[in-house]
Amino acid sequence: MQTLIESVQPYVTTIATATIGILTTFVLAGLNTVKGKANTWLEARTTAAQREVIHKVAGEGFAFAQTAFKQAGGERKLQEALQYASLTLSSQGIVVSQVELRSAIEKAYLEYKAKTKTVLAEAQPSEVATQAAAKEAVSGLAVKLNDFLARVTAEAMHADFTQVQVAPEPILAPSEAVQTPATTE
Repeated sequence: MQTLIESVQPYVTTIATATIGILTTFVLAGLNTVKGKANTWLEARTTAAQREVIHKVAGEGFAFAQTAFKQAGGERKLQEALQYASLTLSSQGIVVSQVELRSAIEKAYLEYKAKTKTVLAEAQPSEVATQAAAKEAVSGLAVKLNDFLARVTAEAMHADFTQVQVAPEPILAPSEAVQTPATTE
């Protein structure tokens, strides 16, 4: 039996070594797959975090240009916002193309515009409400005008009535000098 074990042992060792090699290959392949998925997930998370930072810095750049360069035109404000955002992001080690940065600033501008339009719409009454208020004001004014005219007309009629009933004052005729003939004696 000893000889049988000794003669089979090299085959068993070879099979065991091959099996361990195959298992090691599968484990390494699995780890490589997991590593790839982990890197993809990590890159996606880093990119999402960087995008958030890019949009915040773009919003800051827009606000800076909007307040610091009030009198400047839109293109100048955009250039100043681009310069601010580019310097800020590069100092944080985030590399962004000018097109991406410009689109982020444009997005901040559109969000600002939408917010201000919403605030203005809330502050201004609707056209229907404005027309209703105008109609109410005009009808109120018409009522007051009618009351005023009625009072004035009543006073005028009362004044005419009192003048008719009061006896007219006699009109004095102008006194003329009566000439008497002069007698000569």
